[in-house]
Amino acid sequence: MISNISLVSVWVRDIDESLAFYTDVLGFEARDDITLGEDFRWCTVGHPSQPELQVHLTTPSKPLSDDLIGAMQRAQAEGGLPGIGLNVDDCRKTYDDLVSKGVEFIQPPEERPYGVEALMRDNSGNWMVLVEPRAYSAEDFDRADF
Repeated sequence: MISNISLVSVWVRDIDESLAFYTDVLGFEARDDITLGEDFRWCTVGHPSQPELQVHLTTPSKPLSDDLIGAMQRAQAEGGLPGIGLNVDDCRKTYDDLVSKGVEFIQPPEERPYGVEALMRDNSGNWMVLVEPRAYSAEDFDRADF
């Protein structure tokens, strides 16, 4: 039986630059950083409050096909790949803090039925959502103006 999610992968352009972004800017901790063979690096980070969940920072590379690698690199260049969602205690304060660190935001904090949400990009262009969650019901979405 599956007990939890332990690993998610995020496609990045440069592992060293992304490792610095996730640790220095977002406050994650570095976990594994191992080179396996000539062209594969296993690099993970995680949030200090979630030791059971690792974020694998990886570049589009073999064993993926050349066509898929090219397509993913084009999607990265366009900023079209999804990243991860992050819960925050105070979305507006976190937004201000990250803006001061040079993080690109697609959408400033806005009220949503489920909380306050902001959309940002990591340094590889991946979409990331910050959410200050609150309790909601399905009816809250009927009144929502997105």
